[in-house]
Amino acid sequence: MVMAYDKYMAICQPLYYSTIMRQELCVSFAGSWFLCCIHTLLLTLLLVQLSLCMDNTILHFFCNLSTLLRLSCSDPSLNELVIFPVGGSLFILPLSTILGSFIHIRIAFLRVSSTRRTFKVCSTCGSHLFVVSLSYGTLAGVSFLSSSLDSNDKVIIRSVVYAVVTPLLNTFMSSLRNRDIKQALNTFVNRANFLKL
Repeated sequence: MVMAYDKYMAICQPLYYSTIMRQELCVSFAGSWFLCCIHTLLLTLLLVQLSLCMDNTILHFFCNLSTLLRLSCSDPSLNELVIFPVGGSLFILPLSTILGSFIHIRIAFLRVSSTRRTFKVCSTCGSHLFVVSLSYGTLAGVSFLSSSLDSNDKVIIRSVVYAVVTPLLNTFMSSLRNRDIKQALNTFVNRANFLKL
């Protein structure tokens, strides 16, 4: 969400960027991270109060909350009361901010006639939009779309993509914007092609 807002300000409001993106605003963005940590702590504390009575083997890459609630013998209604409104808002608010930012960037992109600036906007936003789509898609698949009818392999694959592949891809795509990384990758590819010959 913060990256999308930063890209929106840099592309759509470049003259106001340094005025609006002050250090105080950047520090307040850390509040979103703190809010997610509080949410996770709250869910963990509520989960500790439940007693688990079924088979305690979970065939997931990580312990998905909905799966843990299904294992509970005690009443998980308080957990569900907290999970859906708070978790939903922590899912919908950042997603709507990201989509709103990219809609404004797209509108600004359509107004630009310069090919160089158009390429710069696409290279800046394309990788981020891809990673956001992958992250939110797999998060929705793990959290909302998982059902008892899904095979364990599908659930594990969604979990691995969400927990491992997306962060690695985000780091890799962000590093590709670095000129030295691009040069090293180009050298590696050229050597690999030379060795094939």
